[in-house]
Amino acid sequence: MPLSGEAIRTMNYVDDISVTLRRILAVLPSLTEEERKRVFEHIKHAEPSYDSVVAAVSGKQ
Repeated sequence: MPLSGEAIRTMNYVDDISVTLRRILAVLPSLTEEERKRVFEHIKHAEPSYDSVVAAVSGKQ
């Protein structure tokens, strides 16, 4: 069964998220401990979170 345009577009969004996460991982070693703490808090409180999206996709929400 072929995928709809919306499903393909959504998968492209996931690819974009992966690129962003790789960029974050590449930058982390250059941050100070304080900066890393602030980035951590920012990610922790971001909504929707990656985990909430995974839960919604899997039907566990």
